[in-house]
Amino acid sequence: MGRFERLPPSGVTPRPAATVVLLRERAPGFQLLLMRRNRSAGFVPGAYVFPGGRVDAQDAESALVSRLERLTPEAAAMRLALPDGDPPAIAYYLAAAREAFEEAAVLVARPRERFLPGTAAGRARLIRLREHLLAGTLGFAEVLDDLGVDIDGSALEYIAHWITPEAETRRYDTRFFAALAPPGSRSAPDPREMTDSLWLSPGEALDRHRAGRLPMIFPTIRTLEQLSAFPTANAALAHYRTRDIPVVMPSLVRTEAGVMVSILDE
Repeated sequence: MGRFERLPPSGVTPRPAATVVLLRERAPGFQLLLMRRNRSAGFVPGAYVFPGGRVDAQDAESALVSRLERLTPEAAAMRLALPDGDPPAIAYYLAAAREAFEEAAVLVARPRERFLPGTAAGRARLIRLREHLLAGTLGFAEVLDDLGVDIDGSALEYIAHWITPEAETRRYDTRFFAALAPPGSRSAPDPREMTDSLWLSPGEALDRHRAGRLPMIFPTIRTLEQLSAFPTANAALAHYRTRDIPVVMPSLVRTEAGVMVSILDE
């Protein structure tokens, strides 16, 4: 990299956050959902990102945890290596599911009764309930009750752990998950946070980024590069199911060419 100077730490403690990469099989490979953040957003305005956000206290409430199937708090703590986490590990999984619903209107869920999100009536119901959730008149557990669905914990695979560089003044400790979007799902961006959504293969997204048509931040780019190695979404999910997930905290360094991102093992 040549001569560089590591920028000093900001002293800001990173906030817990969760991100979810929504996948769908599309021959000859698979696609994933990228959403463009509103240009007025406080964090990475205008960038294409995966749905995600901060972990809230409500993500660990018993009423919501009880709507989670096929994943126990103990198993979540073991997978995320957070035996005594605050928030607890299970909250990261539920935050990822909630953010997929809030930002994309996609539910990583299993129906208790007949609910068809792909129909016009089903989508209208999803959007109406999302408005109540974002307005604070309903909690996520109440939304799930209304729809008659449970969050499928086994569908959320833990794939990455990124911590914002110490020099940044807005920092997040983010767990990345990946999940297949249920059949019939269609993304519907929340215009308060997102202005566009695209289903692309990892290779297509990287090509558009390199051509200057898809602005993205480093963790998104790296995730796309890693996922591009797999022939199908199911192959990617199977790979991460048994993989140890390292913590990645890049550094910001000042070089002759400007400020750049550096990872220790590169």
